[in-house]
Amino acid sequence: MLKLNKEIIFFLKNKYLFLFLASGIVNDEGFWLIGVKNSDLKILDDKTLLECHRKELIGYESAKDILNAINLNLENLMNDLKSNNFLLDEPPIGISFNIPLNFLENIFDFWLEKYKDKEIWEICLGLLKIRRRVSLYNLIKSESIKGESKKFAMEIENLHKYQPNSIKNKVSNEPMWK
Repeated sequence: MLKLNKEIIFFLKNKYLFLFLASGIVNDEGFWLIGVKNSDLKILDDKTLLECHRKELIGYESAKDILNAINLNLENLMNDLKSNNFLLDEPPIGISFNIPLNFLENIFDFWLEKYKDKEIWEICLGLLKIRRRVSLYNLIKSESIKGESKKFAMEIENLHKYQPNSIKNKVSNEPMWK
């Protein structure tokens, strides 16, 4: 009977993951971390994490899919900030503390919620992939996107709206010769 319980526990641990959003600190530098762990204790026992702000127990494949969407959303956001010359602190791991918690919570919650409906998830994920190459506002303005897709496109654009209060990077390279 003991062997069966260990097999069930092993199966459950590998079938479900905790998708979480936490704050942490390494070498006196703060960061946000969105990730997955297969045990609640692994989140609590992680000495670099200070506080867990979101934690959802979901299926293994679902957790991976949602985390990939969140990471793509954040990658798009970081690329936008970089192309607009905004500087963010680079933490040793995770996401810059320059991005407000409520903004990250909105991204986390959006993708978690959209995953509940497969059709909506596919639409939103497709829009997010398009957003990697082009602003969805242009497609909305040109009326290339209509109906429910338009509504989701506007929501996804809102997940990319963050701009830091800091002054843009105005450092320019001096010419090699003078």
